[in-house]
Amino acid sequence: MEFDPNECDSMTAPEAASDVAAVPQPVAAPLTRAAIFLVVTINPGSDHRASLRSFCGDLAGLVRAVEFRDIEAGLSCVMGIGSDAWDLLLGAPRPAELHPFREIRADGRHAVSTAGDLMFHIRAKRMDLCFELATQIMARIGTAVTTVDEVHGFRYFDDRDLLGFVDGTENPRGAAVIDATLIGGEDAAFAGGSYVIVQKYLHDLGAWNTLSTEAQERIIGRTKLSDIELDDAIKPTSAHSALTTIVEDGKEVKILRDNMPFGRVGQGEFGTYFIGYSRSPRVTEQMIENMFVGRPPGNYDRLLDFSRAVTGNLFFAPSASFLEDVTEDEPAAAALPAAPAAVESSQSIPSVPDGSLGVGSLKAV
Repeated sequence: MEFDPNECDSMTAPEAASDVAAVPQPVAAPLTRAAIFLVVTINPGSDHRASLRSFCGDLAGLVRAVEFRDIEAGLSCVMGIGSDAWDLLLGAPRPAELHPFREIRADGRHAVSTAGDLMFHIRAKRMDLCFELATQIMARIGTAVTTVDEVHGFRYFDDRDLLGFVDGTENPRGAAVIDATLIGGEDAAFAGGSYVIVQKYLHDLGAWNTLSTEAQERIIGRTKLSDIELDDAIKPTSAHSALTTIVEDGKEVKILRDNMPFGRVGQGEFGTYFIGYSRSPRVTEQMIENMFVGRPPGNYDRLLDFSRAVTGNLFFAPSASFLEDVTEDEPAAAALPAAPAAVESSQSIPSVPDGSLGVGSLKAV
């Protein structure tokens, strides 16, 4: 039976994934018109561990309570847990490839690594439902955490980013979504889980819009109006679509992106929030390295001349089954390291993308 991501919700396990017995979180939920990306750090204090562990098991019920106000609005939430937070909240065993986000510096280009212990990816057709769920989540855990980044995303016209290109064209579909995103037998204790990398990119739209359409297309690797990939004979090897194509053993390896535009017009802020789900973080990390360092080194993604990454985090989204089994009273794990500094405000970060359009459209190209 072929898996249709449009029929997947937080309570339905993908039937196509025969090696995945656990019910996954809704990583493959349909694209929506609105989203909130919420990243928090855990406050010092031993009492916070128990309350956050208890919250893990209660999250699904909280989502159901808000979702019931408009069942057809497709409300969903994915919770991701960072490397240090995993040690504090859950201890051993831990997902095989979970580690802090790997910072990259290359000739002035910088894929930053920023603070983040927990991530909530909230999606719905209506922003008010996203807002209500975020409010209820923070009402439950607000005293235990500090918010370091909150982005309210919106779907822009026909799934375009603010650079004007369609974002997400090459996402896997059908049963391929499961192969791309959900862990199976390779890490059986965490089957049904998924790795999540997020980056917030800010764009210099003024400079971008001085380019001709043809120049923009060569940077992206696709036509702007029709969203057709450029022929290899004319597409530069530095094109975004070329550098974010990962091939292993002769087969392209994909990730699932659900990027969202965001911005504040009065503040001159225009950006793309990249979020990429994958069965292994290596795939997304290779895309980001290709963008910032280049393939070969120096042949970097020219999108980065117009966009800069201002956040960077890696989380693990365990299965919904795993979260619901977490109890409040298990033995304490290792102490959390000193709380990292909060994410610098995007407006105070100087100028320069992708886990998706890293630069704004990693997901689409």
